[in-house]
Amino acid sequence: MHIVSIIFPLMFMVTLGYGLTRVGFFTQEHIAGISKFTFYVSIPAFLFINMLAAPLAQSIDPLALLAFYIPVLVVFTIGYLINRYCSPVAQQSRDASAVFALGSSYSNTVLVGLPIITAALGDTMIGQVFMIITFHSATLFALTFILAARAQEQGFSWRRFTRSMLLNPVVMSISLGILANAISINLGEQLSAGLALLAKPALACALFVLGANLSFYRIGDHWRLALVASSLKIILLPALVYVMAHFVFQLTLQNTAMLVLLSASPLGVNAYLIATELKQHESTLGSTVVLSTLLSVLSFSLWLTLLI
Repeated sequence: MHIVSIIFPLMFMVTLGYGLTRVGFFTQEHIAGISKFTFYVSIPAFLFINMLAAPLAQSIDPLALLAFYIPVLVVFTIGYLINRYCSPVAQQSRDASAVFALGSSYSNTVLVGLPIITAALGDTMIGQVFMIITFHSATLFALTFILAARAQEQGFSWRRFTRSMLLNPVVMSISLGILANAISINLGEQLSAGLALLAKPALACALFVLGANLSFYRIGDHWRLALVASSLKIILLPALVYVMAHFVFQLTLQNTAMLVLLSASPLGVNAYLIATELKQHESTLGSTVVLSTLLSVLSFSLWLTLLI
């Protein structure tokens, strides 16, 4: 019953977003507007005020970072090699393999991982979650673009990539929260109350937008590759994170649960956007977003049962 009480409210918001968009009550333009508010206003406010209040000394845990990122890089490598040597010949290029590797290892940390962890563990681990989120996109996107650049004439621009990461609303809000925390800025009662009001709908809006966006994707002809990528993402990655966190680094049960739940999140939509930018595996990653999101319900239920 405890697991249902955690999963049901989150799935309710996802299903509501999907259903209302599917029947046409919300159009793609409506969802674009809600998404813009969510990702550029509400979520940054949520991340900033929580990072401002987080205990920094407890949030920076090198072992937790290693327990998460070593498996992520291992799964990224496995995904790259699978596509490079086992996929159809026409899709075995370096850039296609890099995109498939991203689709096998990139987690939807903000839209799914954060609400699940908050519902299951409360706010106690939120500082460490934000530290992982900060480096997550930068690490995997940089790897993908660098590998893809070897197969393209224009190469990889560190300046353009760094600028896009620094201006990312998630990275920027967490970084500003860390800075404000470090120098002990007091926002005042009125500003704190205003930011708290902005932050209140962040997680609900994020889940609603996720469900709405699922209505725009389909499980297409490349469902077999999508199933492979989803299996690496939903099954192998959290299992490796559990081994690293529990057996190798011997982290606390709460830390282990946080890392495993974060890694068990489905593929993030941003990976599909990278695929469309590089014009590789667009259908595969679009299908993986849908398939991994559906399968993540089973994965989360399993890990919540084992760890909570």
